[in-house]
Amino acid sequence: MTFKKFIFQVHKILGLITGLVVFIVAITGCCWAYKEEIESFYDGYKKVEPQDAPMLTATQVNALATEVFPENTIHGALFKKKDDAIEVIFYDAEPEFYRSVFLHPYSGEVIQVNDHLTGFFAFILKGHMRLWLPKEIGEQVVGVSILTFIFIIISGFILWLPKKRKHLKQRLRFKWKDTTRWKRKNYDLHTIIGFYVCSLALILAVTGSMISYGWLKYAVYKSIGGEKQVRFVIPENQYEIADGEIASIDDLVVHLLKEEVEAESLELHYPTSEKQSIYIEVSKNDGLYYNNDYRFFDQNTFTELETPSMYGKYENAKVADKIVRMNYDIHIGAIGGIVGKTIAFFISLLTASLPVTGVLLWYGRTYKKKKPRKIRVPKP
Repeated sequence: MTFKKFIFQVHKILGLITGLVVFIVAITGCCWAYKEEIESFYDGYKKVEPQDAPMLTATQVNALATEVFPENTIHGALFKKKDDAIEVIFYDAEPEFYRSVFLHPYSGEVIQVNDHLTGFFAFILKGHMRLWLPKEIGEQVVGVSILTFIFIIISGFILWLPKKRKHLKQRLRFKWKDTTRWKRKNYDLHTIIGFYVCSLALILAVTGSMISYGWLKYAVYKSIGGEKQVRFVIPENQYEIADGEIASIDDLVVHLLKEEVEAESLELHYPTSEKQSIYIEVSKNDGLYYNNDYRFFDQNTFTELETPSMYGKYENAKVADKIVRMNYDIHIGAIGGIVGKTIAFFISLLTASLPVTGVLLWYGRTYKKKKPRKIRVPKP
């Protein structure tokens, strides 16, 4: 068996095994691409009429939201502009609970409660992340399948390479005639589309695998010169309670809202213990995450603390930190704005076609129609 024949057999077998998973992940990825743009058509409840009155403090927000779901954990409170509702996010892993409570920033009235585990996009995300299977099983199936798909892309490119240079044009463009059979058209769809999307599909597959597997994220980060911890680290308090009047968390939030006046939002994460510092995420651009500032403050003195993680202030991030922090934005195409999302949409859509045309290729070769044998009748 030659090298290319071996690669072909591996490509075919792995493609048949993972084809359905790749198809589902790619199609759901298409649907997720414009999530924020679609949701913007019906999120008017997030806006309020600005008033010449003090806004709710962080302490008041905590108390009002806790009254709605007293048995659940507040993940964070999102403060934006004076005409934006305050979003309080609740999250518990077991049993899974993920909801947002939107409060009027002046009156404290509950405007709306959203359940992030139901609805169209929640359905799409569950399919993309775990094929609508139980989390422990589905995430592993998707993770292994996408890692396998990376090898399928590489092996497909090897198979695409023509033996002779004069055959290169046939691999780069469709040249169909009225007499061209569907098998030839299907072959061209698989090979030519596969060639044009392979590089970007490889990027989507690698960035998706880095989201699934921490070890891969760590390996990529260290291989490009990363020096900090890859995991998210909230530092502990380092100072004793100062004598005299102690500032409150409310004053800290007010101060940061004035300091980060150009920011899109400020997400406050209330400490879960006496040792844990106050964690505040400052979002610089709507829909982007890589350039967020992750800031930490001592509970006792409100002195800003440094984290050993790569998730700190963006201005302090090195090249390796920035590349890995861009991973999610690259994966969904948001790094390029609406153009990037459009590219991610079409790459995902075309990637979804490859398992379909691949299965048709296998079927056509495996179950060929046998031509009836001609019986020669001897001449008298």
